[in-house]
Amino acid sequence: MSSLQHVNPRVMGIRVWPQSRLHSVATHITQTITLGAQKPFKQVNDVSSGDPHKAGMKPISFVRQVLAVCLYPQLLKDNNLPLDVRLRAQRLLEVCDGGSVGSYTASSGIPHVRQSIADFITRRDAGVPSFAKDIFISAGSQGALMVIVKLLANGEGETPAGVLTPTPCPHTLPTLLDDSGVMVVPYQLMEDRGWAVDLDELHRALRTARGRCEPRAIYISNPGNPTGHVQDSKSIKEVIQFAAAERLLLLVDEVYQDIVYGPGKEFISFKKVLFEMGTKYWETVELISFNSLSTGCMGECGLRAGYMELVNVDPGVMHFVDTLLCTSISTPVTGQLALDLMVDPPKLGDASYDSYTQEILLKRTILSQNARRAQEFLNDLPGLSCQPAMGGIYLYPSLHLPSEIIEQAKMLGVEADVLYCQRLLEEEGVFVGAGCQFGETKGKHHLRLCILAPTDTTEEVLARLGSFHRRLSDSLPSSP
Repeated sequence: MSSLQHVNPRVMGIRVWPQSRLHSVATHITQTITLGAQKPFKQVNDVSSGDPHKAGMKPISFVRQVLAVCLYPQLLKDNNLPLDVRLRAQRLLEVCDGGSVGSYTASSGIPHVRQSIADFITRRDAGVPSFAKDIFISAGSQGALMVIVKLLANGEGETPAGVLTPTPCPHTLPTLLDDSGVMVVPYQLMEDRGWAVDLDELHRALRTARGRCEPRAIYISNPGNPTGHVQDSKSIKEVIQFAAAERLLLLVDEVYQDIVYGPGKEFISFKKVLFEMGTKYWETVELISFNSLSTGCMGECGLRAGYMELVNVDPGVMHFVDTLLCTSISTPVTGQLALDLMVDPPKLGDASYDSYTQEILLKRTILSQNARRAQEFLNDLPGLSCQPAMGGIYLYPSLHLPSEIIEQAKMLGVEADVLYCQRLLEEEGVFVGAGCQFGETKGKHHLRLCILAPTDTTEEVLARLGSFHRRLSDSLPSSP
């Protein structure tokens, strides 16, 4: 018997999060189907997390072709591959030590890729300068965020550091902060205003945190994860002024910047607005922004690569960031090369330009159509209401559960939305995320639904969710 079998997670201070509980149920169901168990569904449809390839979306051909050549350089002589694919692979191999993806790289990333990222940011922000020395590549944006959170947690004094964190927020964020010993300071996003950031709510959250922790940073997700809200320049400016006045580090998650589809909406980076606010802010406000290969149109979760850009951060802190990244030796080289392809795609006139552009456009079209279709469907179900998503890959509908379900959940010791999701999974094979979050108003329940999936998958998920939801509603006694 393993010596670890008797370890109690609660004794160790480890929280068992709802997503982990539901994932275990989904895994068990999949295993029983594999062993021949009869279910009213053929497989589990997982739309709980942002893994578009797992949901059935296809990878971008150009990315996979270039990586294939980098992994097997003999393909450089294969005339069946587009010329720009082979030329790009050759150039990327030249920046790898030993001309091979099997070599280590600098802990902060391949210099060539860091420069490509800086050039991309400069183009994106209409000439606002970006420098390779301020770019740090890591194994996904979560890895980069973890480095920064560890630095925040290691400040002087016994009072724990705090991070103002939106409710709702990315489902992995509370775990990351909790594991690092950083206190979550929740601020509520305004659901009735499309999940907007509210300045008065930020001030309220900060006041309540005083004395319990030392607030050192504010985390913002734009476009919103999982809300789909897209901030305009006015909202971004207000957040920057708030951070400046309260001397807070701005942690800005911008991983969905390439998928904004709401009418009249566009992605505007915090850095661009910061620059436009003049030297009073541009030279003083500390800003760290994150992007990732796993999210957006790329969806290359398994390649594990992301980056962060540090603005106005002390050089000494930059040194510590580089040192902490050294503990992971280096980000997977294939992921770093794919980052280069993401920020510097084929150009007009290149052999792969047309196919690349068509594949990206198809993904954005599917996402936009799924978002509109799913929102309308969910709003037609009794007890469900859903704000429209303007960007990102999730819908976050509000779930109004009857008292019978809430009481049953209390008896079982789980959140009511977790119980709803578990029953949906067991009865219909649909795996959606439970929305329970730190700081959420008592009695509020939500679902998290990924919509970056093939249209037929989304339609099947909605049909099964609707069938379950109506069946659940019909089974409950009528209100007097």
